[in-house]
Amino acid sequence: METPGSQSSLHRANLERVVRAVRLAGSLTQAEIARTTGLSAATVSNIVRELKDGGTVEVTPTSAGGRRARSVSLSGDAGIVIGVDFGHTHLRVAVGNLAHQVLAEESEPLDVDASAAQGFDRAEELVNRLIAATGVDRAKIAGVGLGVPGPIDVESGTLGSTAILPGWTGARPAEELRGRLGVPVHVDNDANLGALGELVWGSGKGVRDLAYIKVASGVGAGLVIDGKIYRGPGGTAGEIGHITLDESGPVCRCGNRGCLETFAAARYVLPLLQPSHGNDLTMEGVVRLARDGDPGCRRVIADVGRHIGSGVANLCNLLNPSRVVLGGDLAEAGELVLGPIRESVGRYAIPSAARQLSILPGALGGRAEVLGALALALSEMGDSTLLDGSAAGKLPVAAPAFT
Repeated sequence: METPGSQSSLHRANLERVVRAVRLAGSLTQAEIARTTGLSAATVSNIVRELKDGGTVEVTPTSAGGRRARSVSLSGDAGIVIGVDFGHTHLRVAVGNLAHQVLAEESEPLDVDASAAQGFDRAEELVNRLIAATGVDRAKIAGVGLGVPGPIDVESGTLGSTAILPGWTGARPAEELRGRLGVPVHVDNDANLGALGELVWGSGKGVRDLAYIKVASGVGAGLVIDGKIYRGPGGTAGEIGHITLDESGPVCRCGNRGCLETFAAARYVLPLLQPSHGNDLTMEGVVRLARDGDPGCRRVIADVGRHIGSGVANLCNLLNPSRVVLGGDLAEAGELVLGPIRESVGRYAIPSAARQLSILPGALGGRAEVLGALALALSEMGDSTLLDGSAAGKLPVAAPAFT
């Protein structure tokens, strides 16, 4: 057994620190590992060599700042993670490895009126199909990240009553999927996962403080503070859609009047254009028409942008993020919506906070949430799994297997 404070115990801890840094980043140079972990360059070099010999990491030549370097990533066959994203009208699943490479991805329509059981039937079927298509060993599944369009109660794991999928209120998504797949499942709301996806792979890469605003059938925000998702004690942080803009405004699904969602979400915006553009109009269609010059669609998108900007200004005044990333179909409108958002932020936010803020469209589009689900699974898995799996015979101390 290890003795706390012993040389073998310290060595094991350093191994886990290096593996954790690489796992969360996808790939790092040895110099970046040293900066991230606080270990010396010599220690990092020795640990990387040991992990490489054990099959846990792969090392490839690269360059950094014009100088030759070595990029370290987890071995492509060390394990896999699965991302599952339930949206208002879609189901998307992705399979990725621990080197942050997506091996397979597929989406299909989802009936908004389907029950939770029907939704999980579809998810289980799609996961099994992708695993079969990639030919990966099911024993190597390290975990599943699951996204749902509503708040998750931290204590009970149940989906809150404000969920956009009406037949899902009270469901326990993680427990349900865990029972079907037989592997650890970690669940979060879609806005938080969108923030994670953009933070790891998209427009938020390289920043520590970020707000991801998703505008779709509802309006939500994923908040990243000091590099970590902030959920709040009850798991409901980021419900920016329920900031009150007009106390005499339309009644929101939450029961209040004049919430930001009632001025920006698709279910409230599309009826404004249906008399002139037909009942089959979608937000994707509105954006496309606006980009083509349609005056009505341009006006509606600009109005939505100004309302979102009011909510973003409140975020700036409270949290002072360095970047806001806009996701959902609306982000495809580019400056047609970003310009009005910046205008409102400039008007309502504290000047110093507004000056420090950059507002960008999401880089991942509709994939942000499912990639965030992969990132969630990667962030929640244990490092001992990797060290005691592919490198078991090489390391000095064994730890309990991942469960």
